[in-house]
Amino acid sequence: MKDHYDFLIVGAGLFGAVCAHELAKEGKSVLVLDKRNHIGGNIYTEKVDGIDIHRYGAHIFHTSNKAIWDYVNGITPFLPFINSPVANYKGEIYSMPFNMHTFSKMWNISMPDEAERIIEEQRKEIKGEIENLEQQAISLVGRDIYERLVKGYTEKQWGRSCSELPADIIKRLPVRLTYDNNYFNDRYQGIPEEGYTALAEKLLKDADVILNEDFNKDRKRWRAMADKTIYTGCLDEFYDCCYGPLSYRSEKFETEKLEKENYQGVAVMNFTDRETPYTRIIEHKHFTKAKSPVTYISREYPVDYTETGEPYYPINDEKNNALYERYRILAEKDEGLLLGGRLAMYKYLDMDKTIEKALALVQMCR
Repeated sequence: MKDHYDFLIVGAGLFGAVCAHELAKEGKSVLVLDKRNHIGGNIYTEKVDGIDIHRYGAHIFHTSNKAIWDYVNGITPFLPFINSPVANYKGEIYSMPFNMHTFSKMWNISMPDEAERIIEEQRKEIKGEIENLEQQAISLVGRDIYERLVKGYTEKQWGRSCSELPADIIKRLPVRLTYDNNYFNDRYQGIPEEGYTALAEKLLKDADVILNEDFNKDRKRWRAMADKTIYTGCLDEFYDCCYGPLSYRSEKFETEKLEKENYQGVAVMNFTDRETPYTRIIEHKHFTKAKSPVTYISREYPVDYTETGEPYYPINDEKNNALYERYRILAEKDEGLLLGGRLAMYKYLDMDKTIEKALALVQMCR
């Protein structure tokens, strides 16, 4: 470790790792801190019995930006993977996203115009101004799909009734009148052949990395060690929650080894009834078609942030967005401080967008 660096990067997740990689390529000295005991942030994977375990939930890389696809494949090779999750409603299996396979199972029909007529008829239930998520969802996909495939999952995810959630959480729900089970519309889709941790390792190979170090416990000391600080953590914590805490939803993961080759036949199964306490089961080996006599599954339980201390999903309601803006204005006045990533920006970001924003930040530093 040096006495002084050009850049201090707080957080060894994808955003911080890309910044570290690009800055090091330009000859800048970079120190990366992370309070966890591993690099990679939420994309961290761990190989067990030949299977890459996604420790913080399923991460499937997808993008329509060829430059970003070429960028990640230039770091580590990606295997093709088409995300075709299924929804389990009380033991009945439906295809996701909502498409003709879904509608055929639900209504015993086969033609797109039949599905269109049913959905259109059910949409008419909602009249007047839309006031909550329940009304918004029904106005988009109808009552049947909402009740079986949206309501329970969403209420578990956010810990509140759909009638109490703001409508803009579900701005749109995709309805495909084709037999297409590809969840994403993006042109490129895949999983790193060697796991996401290998991607993070290669991005961070020319930076000094310190783990198990909570930057916010000794900010002054760490910031004095670098000319500029790129911060990717929770912005309210950076300012000791002086205006009050921002709200997040979190997840708990229950991972289990099973003495069988195949448990559910698909990487991602959503459980959309309200009674099942978890939202998803991930069977990790299906992401890369790993060969192993055993399999590993992870159940995902949405919980309040205070239960785990791990922030996952910003709650972007009016109150929290206004609070975040107050913190952002403070940060804007802080010379030498740069913000980036899902937590510091208080915004959910797909991985390709995370990389795009990291590259843009580095470009701004030139």
